[in-house]
Amino acid sequence: MVPNGWNISSIDSISDSVKVGFVGSCQKDYRDSGIPLIRTTNLKNGKLDLKNIIYVTNEFHIKNKKSQLKEYDLLIARHGNHGSACMVPKGFQDANCLNIVIVRPDLTKVAPEFMLDLFNYSLSKKLSSKAAGSTQTVVNTKEIASQVATVPPLSEQRKIAKILSTWDKAISTTERLIDNSKQQKKALMQQLLTGKKRLLDDSGKPFEGEWVEITLEKLAKYRRGSFPQPYGNPEWVDEVNGYPFIQVYDIDKNMKLKPDTKIKISDAAIGKSVFIPKETVIVSLQGSIGRVAITQYDAYVDRTVLLFQEFIVPMDKVFFAFIIQELFEIEKTKAPGGTIKTITKEVLSNFKVHIPSITEQQKIASVLINADQEIELLEQQLADLKQEKKALMQQLLTGKRRVKVDDKEVA
Repeated sequence: MVPNGWNISSIDSISDSVKVGFVGSCQKDYRDSGIPLIRTTNLKNGKLDLKNIIYVTNEFHIKNKKSQLKEYDLLIARHGNHGSACMVPKGFQDANCLNIVIVRPDLTKVAPEFMLDLFNYSLSKKLSSKAAGSTQTVVNTKEIASQVATVPPLSEQRKIAKILSTWDKAISTTERLIDNSKQQKKALMQQLLTGKKRLLDDSGKPFEGEWVEITLEKLAKYRRGSFPQPYGNPEWVDEVNGYPFIQVYDIDKNMKLKPDTKIKISDAAIGKSVFIPKETVIVSLQGSIGRVAITQYDAYVDRTVLLFQEFIVPMDKVFFAFIIQELFEIEKTKAPGGTIKTITKEVLSNFKVHIPSITEQQKIASVLINADQEIELLEQQLADLKQEKKALMQQLLTGKRRVKVDDKEVA
């Protein structure tokens, strides 16, 4: 049922044009500066992300007028995250685009911000599902132009967009707080885990005493898990009554395991696996190499995971998890392309760490855990805001909930 005063409109009928940007190779025109070239990678979460922007020559820009951008243009992903959209912000001048659909709203019929919300609320899902259900790898302009939506009068569109923008601002603010908190934590780790910054002890005085340099093999006893991938033998898997089986993709951020492991193994598999009690420090050795966790539950572990069984010297596990995390980050910077392909036992044995007294370790661990908890709290706030906006969009963009325009209730 169409809400009172709303119309069913195609994207084509409320747009000045729907066209695709430049398609083809233009690397010869790339420059370190010049005209920004927007690509699909720059369309992120409904916004234009210019962190990894590339530039082209002014000659390319002038030659390719069809793909020149104007403020308020909607940019729609043709491939990858099909149908996801962002808007060229006001004041953004002289830009071109590569292999992106450009929807130029008719400003007499539709508010660009409202149209953007429409795309990211429902139209992108329709376009994505169409692409997923066919052999094509891109969404074409005809499919986008033919999409229909229920559209209210322009004044109501603007009011809806204004309301939703309040949530957008809160989301953006929280995202910036998270980014700042992560940068602050990173800087804090670099200071605290090297002894450049010393904390206060229980008496209020700075910790004293030299830190000790020690190789990993003299610090702890460690090994890989020994059990091969369980899905190779159906008898080894028991998803109902089985025991948690940890693989590299079960290691989540902030040094934790994901709440539920994807695979649980049967009694028949136990003799072929390595058991680890909860609060064991583990590290991924494949995939996202160097991701660290302290296990929250008893489990069995795959051979792609390194586990620390015992510490030879007094060691706080949380502090140790942080220094191991930093060691792998340092190792990544040494690797070609910043990627570690494998970590051998010899490399591990030669890892060197600097450690303070156990009491200073515990203080450092406490500070860094608090920093993690602050980030987790902000991330939960962000998730809540996104969920609230999603629920509000479902109400406002379908007309189930009407807004006031010029202080008059719209029925």
